Amino acid sequence: MTRRWNLTTKLAATGAVFLALALASIALTIWVTWRLEGGAAAVNEAGRMRMQAYRLVLTQQVGTRDELRVQTARFERSLQTLREGDPSRPLFVPWNAQTRAHFKAVQAQWERLKGAWAPSAPDGYSATLTNVDEFVGLIDHFVSSIEQQLSSWIVLLNAFQMAMMVLAIGSAVVLMYTGYLFVLNPLSTLQQGLERLEQGDFTVRVQVESNDEFGRLARGFNQMARNLQSLYQSLEAKVAEKTAGLELKRTQLASLYEISAFIASAESLDDLAQGFAKKIRRIAQADAVAVRWSDEANQRYWLLASECLPASLIKDEACVHAGDCHCGPAFPATGMRLIPIRSDGDDSKMHCAQEGFQAVISVPVNLHQRCVGEVDLFYRSEQVLTDGDRSMLETMATHLAGGMESIRAAALEKETAVAQERGLLARELHDSIAQSLAFMKIQVQLLRDAVKRVDQDAVGTVIGELDTGIRECYSDVRELLMHFRTRTNAEAIEPALRTTLQKFEHQTGLQTHLNLYGHGMPLPPDVQVQVLHVVQEALSNVRKHAVGATQVWLEVQQSPRWCFEVRDNGQGFDTEGLPPDQTHVGLMIMQERAERVGADLDVDSVVGEGTRVTLTLPALIRSDNAQHAAA
Repeated sequence: MTRRWNLTTKLAATGAVFLALALASIALTIWVTWRLEGGAAAVNEAGRMRMQAYRLVLTQQVGTRDELRVQTARFERSLQTLREGDPSRPLFVPWNAQTRAHFKAVQAQWERLKGAWAPSAPDGYSATLTNVDEFVGLIDHFVSSIEQQLSSWIVLLNAFQMAMMVLAIGSAVVLMYTGYLFVLNPLSTLQQGLERLEQGDFTVRVQVESNDEFGRLARGFNQMARNLQSLYQSLEAKVAEKTAGLELKRTQLASLYEISAFIASAESLDDLAQGFAKKIRRIAQADAVAVRWSDEANQRYWLLASECLPASLIKDEACVHAGDCHCGPAFPATGMRLIPIRSDGDDSKMHCAQEGFQAVISVPVNLHQRCVGEVDLFYRSEQVLTDGDRSMLETMATHLAGGMESIRAAALEKETAVAQERGLLARELHDSIAQSLAFMKIQVQLLRDAVKRVDQDAVGTVIGELDTGIRECYSDVRELLMHFRTRTNAEAIEPALRTTLQKFEHQTGLQTHLNLYGHGMPLPPDVQVQVLHVVQEALSNVRKHAVGATQVWLEVQQSPRWCFEVRDNGQGFDTEGLPPDQTHVGLMIMQERAERVGADLDVDSVVGEGTRVTLTLPALIRSDNAQHAAA
């Protein structure tokens, strides 16, 4: 077989050859058997002719003419059957020269006897019987010749059967050898190669002897072994390389985490810049670091912080103008730069070269697509800036810019909070102490006039008014101090409300009641502060204006929305007849605080039945904890 054949073609070809031989042997055996069966039938038919010949003699002597005619016809049919054969039975005469000669003799003798056996024949019984004996002898010779021919066919059949047995044994042997040659041997070779490969022998190779499936499998095995050998030989180097890369990334991540944690904890710009300079010098392994801040036009760069920078360099480069030095570029959008420093020039402005530095890495600090400064790393040896170093330094600079922006935003927020508190304090002073002082100023002027007139009654009256005003001013001061010192709880407002009522009860002697209904989400701290101030202002109005009041109720409804109601049992007042300039009662202040948190403020009072102040918060007020839980 050609070595280019695949395994399927080889096995199919081998099987087809043996199948063709087997089919041919079977066909020959069936043909010989068929011929033997036909010959045996011919022998039986010839034997029947002997019996029919004697019946003819007997019928001629004792039978009728019709019976003789029937027997003669039967004999004729037997001769015709032997001569022509009958495939349906089957019946075949194994013709050869001997059988043909004997059959012709039988036919010739029959033609002679057929006329002698007629009913009108003159001879008697003995003559006819003698002829029959001779005729039967001829038939016996014909049968003997057929039997001889059948014997030769039987010998041939036995030979075919022996050949088929030999073919079967040979086919089994050849198929076993073919299976060993084409399947078992290549498979065993591959198995041995795999065993050696499992033991760590990557030099093993399988000999490729064919182009069939096992040949392709052998080539694939050899390629796999070569790849494994190559991988194994370079495995340690690759592992070391990967380990070094992972260690570098781990170090960079640790450095970035350290920088981020420090920036998040820095409280001032100076602390942030100086601490950043120390950390980035250690992380970048620089000999010195300078953190510079730029003006809005990027024309000047001020030295904000430094680390290990020579004093002369700090003095000379406290403020660098754009373009005068490598630091502080005229076009800050150029990105990170690696600047080699050469000391062989005459440029006196190259202060870093005079200090022995050979390279500077300039990292821009960008905020909102604008350069706000730069970080300069000084080295006393030549440097190579890799992509990893570039990415890490740019990320650190971005964190620095974010930290500076956070500090600035926190400062602005504090400034805004202070301004709001000052405005609140101003309103509180204006609506309480300032009005009392204005009243006392008028009374002082009246006192002077009464003294000039030497009007003792007027002097006594004014002094009484001044005493009342001073007492009210003192009460207002104490009330403001109570308001400013009262603190809310991050989770619940109830403790602050109870503290407020206790202080109010201690100052005024009025009996207070706190009733809470339902369960709602905690209020945010900023909303709690505004609610608490509104309640305090409502209680202050009770103290100042609730004539005849003996009790105060604070009712808090927590669901479905927060609602605070301050109610007294005083005389009340006519809300429709309230003059528009009575700001001393604090209604405007309470209204402003309610608007800050989006709440509704209602004042309801009936003469003789007391006053009710209701603060209703919007339904969507949620605490920070609830917002985090929902997120």
